[in-house]
Formats: sequence, C-alpha cells, structure tokens
Amino acid sequence: MTQTLAKPAPLAADERIGRRSPLQNLLGRPEVGALVGAVVLFVFFSLVSTTFIQPNAFATVLYGSSTIGIMAVGVSLLMIGGEFDLSTGVAVISSALTASMFSWFFGVNVWVGVFLALATSLAIGFINGWILMKTKLPSFIVTLATFLMLTGLNLGLTRLIGGGVSSPSISAMDGYESAQAVFSSSVNIGGVDVKNTVFIWIALVAIASWVLLRTKVGNWIFAVGGDENAARAVGVPVKATKIGLFMGVGFCGWILGMHNLFAFDAVQSGEGVGNEFLYIIAAVIGGCLLTGGYGSAVGGAIGAFIFGMANKGIVYAQWNPDWFKFFLGLMLLLATIVNLIVKRRAELK
Repeated sequence: MTQTLAKPAPLAADERIGRRSPLQNLLGRPEVGALVGAVVLFVFFSLVSTTFIQPNAFATVLYGSSTIGIMAVGVSLLMIGGEFDLSTGVAVISSALTASMFSWFFGVNVWVGVFLALATSLAIGFINGWILMKTKLPSFIVTLATFLMLTGLNLGLTRLIGGGVSSPSISAMDGYESAQAVFSSSVNIGGVDVKNTVFIWIALVAIASWVLLRTKVGNWIFAVGGDENAARAVGVPVKATKIGLFMGVGFCGWILGMHNLFAFDAVQSGEGVGNEFLYIIAAVIGGCLLTGGYGSAVGGAIGAFIFGMANKGIVYAQWNPDWFKFFLGLMLLLATIVNLIVKRRAELK
C-alpha cells in the first residue's frame, strides 16, 4: 500500500519583516524635505530674477552658502548626537582673533598663529564637551556660558593687546600669502571665480557623510542622540563621542575663522553674535531634529544652500532685505513640521 505524504503548508510571511519600497526609503531620508524646498526656491528665484542664474551671481550664492555650510556640517553632527552649541558664532571669531593677535604681538610667522588657533578651537570644543559630561547640565546652559565668556574675552583681550576693537593688519607678515592661498583663494572655472570655501564645504560634507553612514563612529553618534542611556548600556563610548562632536564643531569653526581672517585681513572682535542660530537653522531645515538621533550632513548642506539662495536671491530680485529674517523664520517652521511628519511616516512603514 502506497502512502502519499502531504505537502507541508507554506510558511506564512513574518509580519515583523517588511520590505520597503525605494520610494519609502527615499521619503525616509532626513534631507528629502529640504531638497524639495531647495529645488522650489531655486526655480522661484530663477523666474523672478534672471541675474540669479548667471554664473558669477550663482558663484556668489555658493560662496554665501559655504560660509554657513562649513559650520553647519559640525553643528549637524552635534545635533544628531543630541546636543547644541550656542557658542559657535563667537568661537569662529575667537579662532580668527587668536591667530591674528598672537602673530602680530609676538611677530612670528602667521602659520604659528594659525596652528595655535586650531589648538584653541579644539580646546574650546573639548571643554564644552567635558563640562557637559562631567556636570550633566544641558548643553544649552553650558554653551550659553561659553558664548558669554568668549564674547567678553574677544572684546577685552583685543582692546588690551591691540588697543582697539579690531585686530591689527597682518598682511605684511611672513606666511600671510600662503595662508591666504589655503583659506581664502579662488579657483577659476570657465571664467568664473569660485571661492575655495565652496570646495572645502563639499569635502567636509563628504567626509561627515562617510563617517555617519560607513563607520562605527557614525553608529555611535546616532545611538547617543537617540538614547544616551541605552547607548551606554550596549558599550557605546558616550563621553568620548560627545566630546569628539564638540571638538568637530571647533574644527569647523577654525576653518571658517581662518577664512574670515585671510579674506578681510582684520577681524572685528564683536562679530559672530547671532550666527550660531544660522548654523542651527541650516541643520534643522536640512532635517536634523532638535531631539537628536536623526539627520544627515547632506541635509545640513542643503539647509545652508537654502540660506544662501534666500539671502542673495532677495537682493538679486531687488526686494527689501528687511523681509529676509521673516522668510528665514518661516522656512525654519515649515521645515521642522515637514521633517517631523516625514520621520513619523517613515517609522510607521
């Protein structure tokens, strides 16, 4: 007698394992909302002002974007890690003043001042991160205190050493021309001069994106921003990661500070106040959530590009520039709402 074996019933698909469509993956990216906004803004200003799309004018837009975008890279990573830095605006000026005043006062090669400024910027970031981790105070309080102290130091020391509110000229000193070539030169592309800060900005975005997406350090950054206690429980070096993020902001501040110094020769000690909000706005518009654990360096770059387009586009369109801050605030509000909706929908898929 032949016995027929019954075919086993097909296994039911595990509902916990779902496949996401390419469109869902795309919509889950933090920079998508900012990218759409950037395209709309570009088309808008291209239509209202023919000057906007001319090569020289667009190179100016890119330059303006890069001066925000360089800092937005470090700020974006810090926000993904769940922290803020309100001292970034004046820290940029502190870096420039350190290089300028030290070189001028001691009469040394400008490059000595440049590297001392790098050490100073990294030290400021380290101190911010160390105090944060040691005291467990909110980064808002720690960096607000740093902001106030640096503002006072910038003004006080500049008056004490230089006798004025701006740093003395160092253009005749050894090393100035080579440093200027590194931090504030232009590259001619098709007859258009493009500032090298644009290329520095792009390089920083590429490096930061690689760190976030391809290294374990990137995983640590997302982890400490999402849940610091859970990250510590699975062995993530929370203290080192957060201190490193603050030092990364300091490094970006050093680059921008050196550009400011060698682009204009002298630095006003009272500058930089308020710029910290521009860097944070660029990061938020680019998809970084204020709660941490979500965002991208590319998004921060797009946010900076939106800032550059709006800033210069209003001028090229010959509108009253008084409306710029209103527009920036509106973009911040809309971007925050869109990013929150996108993140929630992505989590539900």
